[in-house]
Amino acid sequence: MFTPGITVDQINQLGKKCMVGHLGIEITEIGEDFIRAKMPVDERTKQPLGLLHGGASVSLAETLGSIAASFSVDPSKQYCVGLDINANHIRSVKSGFVYGTAKPLHLGRSTQVWEIKITNEEDKLVCISRITLAIMDIRN
Repeated sequence: MFTPGITVDQINQLGKKCMVGHLGIEITEIGEDFIRAKMPVDERTKQPLGLLHGGASVSLAETLGSIAASFSVDPSKQYCVGLDINANHIRSVKSGFVYGTAKPLHLGRSTQVWEIKITNEEDKLVCISRITLAIMDIRN
């Protein structure tokens, strides 16, 4: 389903010098129909009350959905851009890591929809998100 030969290390290199790297998001696994990452809950990702910032969770979700979509099309012909994202924050986290897993709900010719579940270190649901992406043709 994903671009043949793409590796976790290659994807992590792409994110080093942007928000993904700043937030400490690290892709950990690429499966046949999913992509997984972890993000620290620390001074970069907490809000003033010391809890994981909801925006950080949404950033993790959008990162995973966008990467997954981008590597499920032919990157020499198409690219993906976000159209809509939503998130329901279920439980708070104060420290450690959160883990996000993106799985496709719809892989169409012009749009994709991905569901991202974010869990804590005890595998309890922290946030559920859904992102819709447009598939755009590269114009030469």
